[in-house]
Amino acid sequence: MATKPASITFLGAAENVTGSRYLLETNGCKILIDCGLYQEREFRDRNWEGFQFSPSEIDAVFLTHAHLDHCGLIPKLTKGGFRGKIYCTDVTAEIAKIVMLDSAHIMEEDAAYKIKRHKREGRESKRPIKPLYTTEDAEKTFGLFSPVKYNRKITISDTMNVTFYNAGHILGSSIIKVWIDVNGEKRSILFSGDIGRNDRPILQDPSVFEHADYILTESTYGDRNHDTLEDTKEKLASAINSAIEAKGYLLVPSFAIERSQEVLYYINDLILEGKVPHIKIMLDSPMAVRVTDVFKDHPEMFDEDMSEHLVSHHSPFEFEDLHMVRSTRESKAINDMKPPLMVIAGSGMCTGGRIKHHLVKHISNPKNTLLFVGYQAVGTLGREIVEGAGEVRILGEMYPVRAKLVQALGFSAHADKDELIEWLRNLKRAPRKIFVVHGEVNASHYLAKYIGEKTGYNAVVPKYRDEFIID
Repeated sequence: MATKPASITFLGAAENVTGSRYLLETNGCKILIDCGLYQEREFRDRNWEGFQFSPSEIDAVFLTHAHLDHCGLIPKLTKGGFRGKIYCTDVTAEIAKIVMLDSAHIMEEDAAYKIKRHKREGRESKRPIKPLYTTEDAEKTFGLFSPVKYNRKITISDTMNVTFYNAGHILGSSIIKVWIDVNGEKRSILFSGDIGRNDRPILQDPSVFEHADYILTESTYGDRNHDTLEDTKEKLASAINSAIEAKGYLLVPSFAIERSQEVLYYINDLILEGKVPHIKIMLDSPMAVRVTDVFKDHPEMFDEDMSEHLVSHHSPFEFEDLHMVRSTRESKAINDMKPPLMVIAGSGMCTGGRIKHHLVKHISNPKNTLLFVGYQAVGTLGREIVEGAGEVRILGEMYPVRAKLVQALGFSAHADKDELIEWLRNLKRAPRKIFVVHGEVNASHYLAKYIGEKTGYNAVVPKYRDEFIID
């Protein structure tokens, strides 16, 4: 029986942003690079579909980083019979466990809330209401993690080895380079994961490469460039000062990993620079609080500027008026506090978590401000709001949007279109093919064309379930 040729199948983040999942088959091995949750409303049903493979046949998972759209389906994979190793950095393993437990907890709470709401409304569900996976399912993944270090080659089999490199995206994030044997020759495949940005606070710059035969590059911001750091800080300062002047709530939907910590870093800077007065800040995300603790435990991951900051000042995660909110009781008490008040809460795209409960209370008050500091995927509540919806559905009820809206997108931990081109320019020779993934349709296709124009490299945009032969 002939051996199947080496191939990559695109099972997520193909002409969309979330649900990253790539199946690499070579020499009888089946490897997953990431196994993420779909978050766009249009694609969420894919989370419930069966895998396009038997989970028990997967030999290993290589995890680029701990964001939910990259690790959030691992508990379902394990529930289905996966028993291989999950390779990632030690920090990614720590954070991924937090993320998956939090995701499972939210799914359990949402299912219970929906059952209660349907009962109250006298509605019958077409199918049983249950979480995609439980906290018990998430916990069963923990023993499968196999931590790796940056820049050290790992031998997976006689025909495959892997090296993890710093992606500079979030703490512990990786770009993964895989070497495989193809017809007696070596081929290298570079999985970018999410690529960070140079000269950003806290983290080291992303690694660069001189050669790869095949490259999968993200394209979240493949059709645009970010605001400058100065503009971003100015928008943050203006939002804080406006909230103080209006005596209102400043709500910040924020990703618990990296974004919340970066926002705190800049608030601390603005206070030290005298550009904003002190304001009570509630970090209302148990996951963000736990992840912030991970940051404190891993100063070796910080860049030089952050290390100097800790020596010359103090931790940007520990300053006056910053309160870490852990319990549900503490979270509910926030709504009884006298404004002005800043609330940083998850989730970053308003798809779940405590931010939805704060929006219910405050989105209809024109004295309040809603500050978006990250990407809002199509089909999410956050995207509806930033696109100007006059009324939105939150927790089963409709609410008018009257709060002031501000976007400060320069906080992004993703490289923009010109930064992605600069990352690719480090190559000394053209790759055989570049696959443009992890972006909306327009962004991915724009970047593929832009790569061709700027570098001459062959770039294509794979569709969902496309399979490409590695030759």
